[in-house]
Amino acid sequence: MTIMRKLLALLLVLGMVAFTTDYAVAQDGEQTVGEQVIEGAQDAAEAAGDMAQDAAETVGDAAGDLADTAANVVAPKKFGHQLLKEYFIQGGWQFMALVLVCLILGLAFCIERIITLNLASANTDKLVARVDDALRNGDMAQAKEICKSTPGPAASIIHEGLKRSGGGLESVEKAMVSYGSVQMGLLEKGLVWISLFIAIAPMLGFMGTVIGMITAFDKIEEVGDINPSIVAGGIKVALLTTVFGLITAIILQIFYNYIVSKIDSIVNRMEDASTSLVDVLIDNKVIS
Repeated sequence: MTIMRKLLALLLVLGMVAFTTDYAVAQDGEQTVGEQVIEGAQDAAEAAGDMAQDAAETVGDAAGDLADTAANVVAPKKFGHQLLKEYFIQGGWQFMALVLVCLILGLAFCIERIITLNLASANTDKLVARVDDALRNGDMAQAKEICKSTPGPAASIIHEGLKRSGGGLESVEKAMVSYGSVQMGLLEKGLVWISLFIAIAPMLGFMGTVIGMITAFDKIEEVGDINPSIVAGGIKVALLTTVFGLITAIILQIFYNYIVSKIDSIVNRMEDASTSLVDVLIDNKVIS
């Protein structure tokens, strides 16, 4: 009996030890699984936070680009006459107004000369042919009337030669040469003013440049420091006045060269008409 009791007690102790060990192992397993679940949840939360931050940054960049695009659509850049007007105001009205006056007056003289020269560009070959026909019929009065009714310096020179035809060849040539000089002066009327505006416009621009630089250096002296924001205004005024002065001179120079070429063409026609008239007078035995 005693042995049986000891054996039962031993079995009971062994069973309790085994149960306790299984329970501890199970508890440790449960604790490990819990820690893994918690760590996985934390990792998922961190990943979700990173994704949310990246999404927020992407949305912010897209919103900024959209805002810039909307600003450009709502407030488009100025161009053409609007930009020219803005620069004109920024350049200072004192010198810019003077440059504008030079441009307006110069263009007025150019337009007047171009219209006058176009009206004076008569067909000298046709005119000489009509005068020849009248002289072949022996009608000097009709030849003179044809010259009077035809506009242009070439017709005036031929008319002057017909008036002096009674004095011989030398008298006719002298009359046409003298009257040709008069017509040259009339053709070149106003060119001196165009040349003056071509010269004055860039000079006014350079004067504005010098004054703008002086203003910039005065600001530097007042502040005692070379700061781009301080001198930018004066330098910008200086550059704008120079640009507008040069633009004015370039525009007027183009018109001036066209007018000079037009005058040269008319003078060549005048000389051809004078030579043709002498031949016509000799052929019709008006002079010898």
